[in-house]
Amino acid sequence: MGVKGFVEGGIASIVAGCSTHPLDLIKVRMQLQGESPAPAPALRPALAVPGSAVAMPHPPPAPRRPGPIAVGARILRAEGPAGLFSGVSATVLRQTLYSTTRMGLYDVLKTKWSGGEGGAAAAALPLHKKITAGLIAGAVGAAVGNPADVAMVRMQADGRLPAAERRNYQGVGDAIGRMVRQEGVGSLWRGSALTVNRAMIVTASQLATYDQAKEAILGKGLLPDGLPTHVAASFAAGLVAAAASNPVDVVKTRVMNMKVEKGAPPPYAGALDCAMKTVRAEGPMALYKGFIPTVSRQGPFTVVLFVTLEQVRSLLKDF
Repeated sequence: MGVKGFVEGGIASIVAGCSTHPLDLIKVRMQLQGESPAPAPALRPALAVPGSAVAMPHPPPAPRRPGPIAVGARILRAEGPAGLFSGVSATVLRQTLYSTTRMGLYDVLKTKWSGGEGGAAAAALPLHKKITAGLIAGAVGAAVGNPADVAMVRMQADGRLPAAERRNYQGVGDAIGRMVRQEGVGSLWRGSALTVNRAMIVTASQLATYDQAKEAILGKGLLPDGLPTHVAASFAAGLVAAAASNPVDVVKTRVMNMKVEKGAPPPYAGALDCAMKTVRAEGPMALYKGFIPTVSRQGPFTVVLFVTLEQVRSLLKDF
């Protein structure tokens, strides 16, 4: 069961990651909105106040930030259809390292702790043990996959920069190689604490919710064990995972994407510093930037992930 769980989880994760990559790209671009302070806008012509010689300037209203559809349209206009798949090679590597590890390890822990061989015995595991298995599996998977995660964020964010400032990575191998040469091996694990925290939250909420929702649907006889049950349970899992992980995801994206100039202090001293600067500059709801595309991506991703996983399990059940 051990190796098989890793193979099944890896195949399902790669299919889900590639099919929802454009939504993830839009989410990253939205999370980076407002990060760099814009130059001070020119004031409107002064308006004289009756009875006073002092003119009172009217600052223009703050520009409205584009939503996910507008961001997607902007990417299409500026970078073409291929722009929606910027960093997809890093997504494949990330899913191969991170998701294969977390899915397989979760399966191993769940089966071991249930004392069964998977299936109904593992599904009947108490919720707190499912959550614990998810926390452990997510942490290990994130530590393994962090280099690909950093490369993916940078490749997805590149198109929003002026042409002269872009990194122009040719692929995930080029991205990782240049990071090592220019910034040291440590740069591959930049934001790793955030990646681990996010992965623990996502894995615990996503996998435990799916198992628990599926168990509840089948236990109450609402639906048979088939596609409708898998879709319903996975959609619930995606919604819970998105709500739980979005604040950590925003901070992770910004820390991973920051440019550190030689001899200059980094824009953020760490995760807490990034979170505090973001909240001070943009308000608490900035931590939920990109939430709509996060849900829009996490929902389909989770549905594709678990539906594919169930199909792969069915195909490999005799192996």
